[in-house]
Amino acid sequence: MTIVVAYRSDIYGRAALAYGAKEALARHEKLIVVNATKNDDLTDTSFALAQEVDEIQTRLSDQGIETEVQQSTVPDIADAVLEAVQSVNASVLVVGIKRRSPVGKLVLGSTAQRLILDAPCPVYAVKPD
Repeated sequence: MTIVVAYRSDIYGRAALAYGAKEALARHEKLIVVNATKNDDLTDTSFALAQEVDEIQTRLSDQGIETEVQQSTVPDIADAVLEAVQSVNASVLVVGIKRRSPVGKLVLGSTAQRLILDAPCPVYAVKPD
């Protein structure tokens, strides 16, 4: 089976990637890293640069993890991640989350919230240390 990580180029994405890599090693599963940005917004700081993608692939390969990084520009990031989860029948989805205030928890529409609620597989929501 396959583990999918919703990756952002920040501390939350790195936490999700680290946890996903740990799970992939333990389960002997392939790891798919989905890094998407809305439309053609290549200035989005959560969209990984080519050098970062290469570093991710090299680091995970050195650990013996079969890895595929999928980068795309899409209308909706959550839809892109969910499509990847469904296309490989993922065993688990890993997302990085940040602490939200009580008022922030009432606001709907965050990508992580949609992934947690709509994923057809178990979801690990991780925070950075």
